[in-house]
Amino acid sequence: MSKKVVTVTILLIAAACVLPFVVSNYRTFQLTLVLVYAIALLGLNILTGYNGQISLGHGAFYAIGAYTAAMLMDQAGMPYWATIPIAGAVCLLAGFLFGLPALRLEGLYLALATFALAVSMPPILKSHLLERWSGGVQGIVIVKPDPPAFLADVGIKLNPDQWLYYFALAIALVLFVIGWNLIYGRIGRALIAIRDHHTAAEAMGINTALYKSLAFGVSAMYTGIAGALGAIAVQFVAPDSFTVFLSITLLVGIVVGGLASLSGAIYGALFIQFVPNIADELSKAAPWAVFGIFLIGFVYLMPTGVAGAMRALLGRLGRGKLSPPKEALP
Repeated sequence: MSKKVVTVTILLIAAACVLPFVVSNYRTFQLTLVLVYAIALLGLNILTGYNGQISLGHGAFYAIGAYTAAMLMDQAGMPYWATIPIAGAVCLLAGFLFGLPALRLEGLYLALATFALAVSMPPILKSHLLERWSGGVQGIVIVKPDPPAFLADVGIKLNPDQWLYYFALAIALVLFVIGWNLIYGRIGRALIAIRDHHTAAEAMGINTALYKSLAFGVSAMYTGIAGALGAIAVQFVAPDSFTVFLSITLLVGIVVGGLASLSGAIYGALFIQFVPNIADELSKAAPWAVFGIFLIGFVYLMPTGVAGAMRALLGRLGRGKLSPPKEALP
């Protein structure tokens, strides 16, 4: 990573730290959801963008993470921060196990299998067998956590919305650093090799079955952590909040943001959080028609995603260029 990229990253993190003090609590809440979606999109991008496995079912892993956190907080009395790693571990196992039988599927067949997972999740959560823990159709209400007392003791006064924003920001930074090391390391090279030419990767001695299952597991873990954070921020989980539309929305996010791009996860999260609101403000009668126009415009004008367009723009302006992951590999 070049010094220029490091400098820009530090400045962006500094700006992100200042935002809660210059915007309203509602905007802070929206920005928290942007961070949540960015984590989920990063996980999906690891699977689809870097490994080439198409998933239309990541909304199910988001739901598993959300319900894991909600049930642990509501019934076990566990602190909200302790539910995050547990939700990630549960989704890591679920994703890895789902990835094993999915090894026999490729392309649209894999997409259809994951689509079935997304379709089946809401009815499973409504099932009478799980109603005792999941709350059935009523869902689970979560109490919004207050900032730690030690912050007030040292003179830092934050409201719950600001604290959740910083909590989500810290987790997002850690996961993005882990993702960067994963993608630009040996595992990332193996994932990209499998994506580009499966047979050639096997000939090189790469255990394609292991790496594809691992990609599914890690991707599900990221999405599950995002689901847990989202549940804590929204303070409510219910089966109808995790329909197949959520999975499609996540896929839209990585396409608009930019496939095989870490920064694309942030651009995609901004798109799926704010563009529907803008569309609703422009047309109360047909907001999704306006959203569709926005989506077509983004895809047509920026076929490589917002991240690709930004790289091209910076290159033309002579201010450096962030090389695509594939080109950056030795």
